[in-house]
Amino acid sequence: MPTRPMSHKPPFFPLLFYFFYLLILLPHSPFYFIFQFLCGSSSFITIKIIKRKTKNIRFFQIFMRFRMKGGPYRLRWRGKELSLILIVLVCATILVWTWDRSPVLTSSLPSKNQLLQLSPEHKSHVREDISTSIQREVINNEEEHHVDKMPSTDTAESSSEFETFPIQKKEEETEKHKYSPKREKTGVVKSGSSSTQIEETNNVILGEKASEQEDKKVENQACNYAKGKWVIDDRRPLYSGFGCKQWLAPMWACRLMQRQDFAFEKLRWQPKDCEMEEFEGSKFFKRMQDKTLAFVGDSLGRQQFQSLMCMITAGKDSPNVQDVGKEYGLVIPPGGKRPNGWAYRFPSTNTTVLYYWSASLCDLEPLNVRDPHTEYAMHLDRPPAFLRQFLHKIDVLVLNTGHHWNRGKLKANRWVMYVGGVPNNNRKIADMGGAKNFTIHSTIKWINSQLPKHPHLKAFYRSISPRHFVNGDWNTGGSCDNTSPMSIGKEVLQEESSDYSAASAVRGTGVELLDVTALSQVRDEGHISRFSITASPGVQDCLHWCLPGVPDTWNEILFAQI
Repeated sequence: MPTRPMSHKPPFFPLLFYFFYLLILLPHSPFYFIFQFLCGSSSFITIKIIKRKTKNIRFFQIFMRFRMKGGPYRLRWRGKELSLILIVLVCATILVWTWDRSPVLTSSLPSKNQLLQLSPEHKSHVREDISTSIQREVINNEEEHHVDKMPSTDTAESSSEFETFPIQKKEEETEKHKYSPKREKTGVVKSGSSSTQIEETNNVILGEKASEQEDKKVENQACNYAKGKWVIDDRRPLYSGFGCKQWLAPMWACRLMQRQDFAFEKLRWQPKDCEMEEFEGSKFFKRMQDKTLAFVGDSLGRQQFQSLMCMITAGKDSPNVQDVGKEYGLVIPPGGKRPNGWAYRFPSTNTTVLYYWSASLCDLEPLNVRDPHTEYAMHLDRPPAFLRQFLHKIDVLVLNTGHHWNRGKLKANRWVMYVGGVPNNNRKIADMGGAKNFTIHSTIKWINSQLPKHPHLKAFYRSISPRHFVNGDWNTGGSCDNTSPMSIGKEVLQEESSDYSAASAVRGTGVELLDVTALSQVRDEGHISRFSITASPGVQDCLHWCLPGVPDTWNEILFAQI
């Protein structure tokens, strides 16, 4: 690197400043004390010293007169202020003198050629090189990582943009995706060789393709099905409430009840950020060919199961469907009224859909198998035995629990909480909310640990379905009398799930959240309400839904995520 040649001329200004410094500040000199006197020093000792050092009495009297009157130029500076100025002058003198004498500082400066290269065009070229390296990394790793693309920019960018390039925000990077390919190809380094230009042009083209692919991935990932609104769609419902008698229980078929208002059947969920795929039975069977979908949960999970069976058959009878419950141990137990679930197979595509009743998602074990009235160990840290036994045969799993976590249900079912194989003595877990949260986390953690063993498995946890009891509960006069949709056009825009326990349990795992809580919360008119044909007088069902109805939307979202 060329260095600045040393100057052989005498340093005139540094010597002048240094002489001034010695003349004024040299201790015990007459000039020093006169200067102190002019600057405002009123020290009696200073005056005595000046008088002793100055032999000419007339000279001393003149300066005393200047001192009293402020000097011929009205010099009223404070000593500290002038001292600060002198310090600056001294430092400047030393710096200039060192600069002129030392080649070390000079060699650290950029050369003339380098200074000429610091132009906006050069900065743009540097930025293009950075962008090109980023594009190469994206192309090599796009199947393993999802990263933001930063397309190459053309040479007209300002220096301020160049300086802030490394810390551009994500929103700015997203806007950069909307670039023109024609404009990007013009952003080639002009001063480089032809091979460099060709290489960078190819990188720009590859960057465009990678950006387009990444945009599609981001668009799919950005679709939050839990955000959106209910809209009227005359093509709904997907099946008739008068039909689907092969799968739909009469206690949930509101068309068979005395209800008169069925406007709720025309509502369709429209996600905010994307168009949800239209559900078709043929698409479902094609997607689930040679596969098994299992619902494991409470009675609301059973509603979702019956809803899906009606959706994929369009509510029509399917005589060719096979009952394969025995393959999964779903048979009526001795002394029981019904099996613990149902499993049906569609032979045309070898597709199996099943439901297993597990209201708490816990492993239930009788404490005394010989006693029909025995209590059951409710193992909070152990998933249902059904999952441990048949998980390898399941391709899509949908779990849920929630409304059975109350003292009344536990007492009626004779369930006793167990943790670690012994009765629970942890007060935090003994609380209903704590026990439910502990169980959800424990079950999802176990499912997540099984995913590497079953790479074909796609697991979901459905968030809790809201209740709409007003002025009481199901057994204390609670009601939900509204039958008219009040949610049309109202948007659900919350970023996080209303079911915090479910959201926290799936976070960081391979289990996905089927978030239906908020979108179902605004559909209070969709419950069976007072029209139930099985309820006792004065008891309303503000928990379960009319079918067709809201659970159909849960399955549409599930289908879109399979």
